[in-house]
Amino acid sequence: MAAAPRFVVIGANHRSASLSLRDALFVDDAAVPDVLAGLRAAGLGESLVLSTCDRVEVWAAEDDADHAGRQVAAVLAERAGLAPAALGAHLYGLDGAEAVRHAFMVAASLDSLVIGEPHVMGQVKAAHRLARESGACGAQLEAVLQAAFAVAKRVRSDTAVGEGPVSIAAAAVQLARDLHGELGRCQGLLVGAGDMGELVAENLLAAGLSRLAVTAPRQSRAEALAQSLDAHVVPFDGLRDALAGADVVLACVGGRNVVLTADLIAQALRKRRRRPIFLVDAGIPGDIEPAVNRVDGAFLYDLADLERVALQGRATREQAGRAAREIVDEEVALFLRGRAARAAVPAIVALRARFEATREAVLAEAGTDAAVATRLLVNRLLHAPTEEMKGVAADGEDWRDMEKTLKKLFRLDG
Repeated sequence: MAAAPRFVVIGANHRSASLSLRDALFVDDAAVPDVLAGLRAAGLGESLVLSTCDRVEVWAAEDDADHAGRQVAAVLAERAGLAPAALGAHLYGLDGAEAVRHAFMVAASLDSLVIGEPHVMGQVKAAHRLARESGACGAQLEAVLQAAFAVAKRVRSDTAVGEGPVSIAAAAVQLARDLHGELGRCQGLLVGAGDMGELVAENLLAAGLSRLAVTAPRQSRAEALAQSLDAHVVPFDGLRDALAGADVVLACVGGRNVVLTADLIAQALRKRRRRPIFLVDAGIPGDIEPAVNRVDGAFLYDLADLERVALQGRATREQAGRAAREIVDEEVALFLRGRAARAAVPAIVALRARFEATREAVLAEAGTDAAVATRLLVNRLLHAPTEEMKGVAADGEDWRDMEKTLKKLFRLDG
């Protein structure tokens, strides 16, 4: 009876390979079916391609892990226009329990550059969908994936691994949400065209900010930035009126003079009937007068403030990550135990069938004499194992393992 294929993972990630090599290996969604077809032609019946900015991996079910590693390397190298040998030092190969743990860690976003990164689960699910659509996801791979999804869900619900911002831009988004709630009801104003202001603005828009206006001392810079952000332009001399309509203000001019003074913000708040304003000073040197912090209804954060919030978020996620890894280890053990139990089912079924056939034969021979029937049944059931044990002992082999197994199976020490 053939054993079930082992789960294997072969790939390169942010720890094993450079960004340039990962870019060369990257497989976009449109190319995944061709890669899966190549893997199938190479003998891998079940496979999945997970390709992100952090990793390019093949998850597969295969009896021979070394064979799988060679074939995956050949397929990926050919597509990237490289020699398989060029990948050797950068590809890792995992199988069995190590591969299962890796899959669970990836799905739970514990193996990412940023622990708790929210997009990983969607990426794994997309890879799963493509594998199913290509007919490359069989029972063995499906079992691992469903278990990985369940583990990721448990990690998210039982730990704080996805909580807390880990970047300056993410910190700005969280603080804006803490003050205003859902950003879909908020309007933003970007003052200046500096890179950090643009980055924070992009994150706020991605988080649902409903509308963004851009203004800058140089109108051409404001127009170019507004076009890239799908925002609208406000003339710089209209800054005073624009502030009154802004729930979130980002300043990134970086000139020698303060652009937003305490008086200017106080006037805007009066027009807003004291509805609060969240302000981010991303300019170097600063663009917002520090005295704005003393204006009631103004909540000002500079880059140092945001970095402190981000550091706290990273610490929170790292602490939660330890608890999450314990969950993964527990779930790996449960999964492997369950798979081992299922692997024993065919042998148990065969044993029961043999015993039932023997019982029917004995009943046909002994008729209604219960004593004869039971004696014949015991003798016939024990005949083959008894002869096997005698043969092992006669050949001088150490049969203590067999004896231990028998005692465990039939509870002879009980």
